Amino acid sequence: MQTNSTTEKPLVATEYNGKDRNAFLFGWNPQAELWNGRLAMIGFLAYLVWDLAGYSVVRDILHLVG
Repeated sequence: MQTNSTTEKPLVATEYNGKDRNAFLFGWNPQAELWNGRLAMIGFLAYLVWDLAGYSVVRDILHLVG
């Protein structure tokens, strides 16, 4: 395993299965949970920006119901 000479830490952060944690692997593995969280954060941010722009699904639904 290669290490950084100044910190003595590995260059690639490995997870339980010994593969790169940032690798996009298909199936049930530790990397899937990382990518799921990252994509969820992007989705929440996109909806927040969309809501601040004046388009709100929740507000529209409440307006139709009430």
